[in-house]
Amino acid sequence: MKVAVLDIQGKDTGRKVELSDTVYGIEPNKHAVYLDVKQYLANKRQGTSKSKERAEISGSTRKIKKQKGTGTARAGSIKSGVFRGGGRIFGPRPQDHSFKLNKNLKRLARKSAFSIQAKENNIIVVEDFNFESPKTKYFTEVLAAFDLVNKKSLFVFAEPNNNVYLSSRNLKRSKTTTNSGLSTYELLNVNKIILLESSLEGIESNLSK
Repeated sequence: MKVAVLDIQGKDTGRKVELSDTVYGIEPNKHAVYLDVKQYLANKRQGTSKSKERAEISGSTRKIKKQKGTGTARAGSIKSGVFRGGGRIFGPRPQDHSFKLNKNLKRLARKSAFSIQAKENNIIVVEDFNFESPKTKYFTEVLAAFDLVNKKSLFVFAEPNNNVYLSSRNLKRSKTTTNSGLSTYELLNVNKIILLESSLEGIESNLSK
């Protein structure tokens, strides 16, 4: 699949690059995508919710009434969860929500995400660029050139670009990453994927293993 290379003004440079069908043209595996997105969201969960149970509540351990003869249910402690101010019954405890996935499955999920976006013409290839200094104005001008000011976008670089990153971090709808830091969730949760020309080789080598 051949794609035109654009400059940061959104104009055609007259050059084209070949996108590998093994990465951008496969039949998407929806279950692999589901599992990888599920893992991404699960790993972001803190899992720090905690409530006090009856053993952690401060209060008297005195038996509050006699065992029999009251006509009501027996009660051994005021800290029981059935009383107001008592501990919570089966409350949340800190836990780790993360889980592992096979590397081959994660590669398949990312290739599926790229193929879905490529099929919908949501992938743009741009020649490499950099900013002299970090300014949000510079990055906003790039977004305007591609009509992405009010849309979600993901810029993929070959190597970390500090000036571009600092210029974009104030914009909630845009994100920058490297070809080694891609996630299926981020690839699918955007309107357009902007691939810098130098990142193509790294993406294909990472996902073609």
